Amino acid sequence: MADDDNFLDDIENVSEREEAIEQEGDIESNEISSEDELEQTQRNLLARKRIDDLLEQKRLRELLDDSDDW
Repeated sequence: MADDDNFLDDIENVSEREEAIEQEGDIESNEISSEDELEQTQRNLLARKRIDDLLEQKRLRELLDDSDDW
């Protein structure tokens, strides 16, 4: 009968270990996801800055265009 009691304890221990492994996997996937989000945010900021620069160049070009004056 003692073996039966240990068997149940072993099953509980295995379940606890499996839950711990799943949680570690979730943490790793969250870290990867966070890194991906950070990289995407940085790319978006660079793209937005580039767009703003191009719009400013276009605006300045239009201001400096004197072809209508002649």
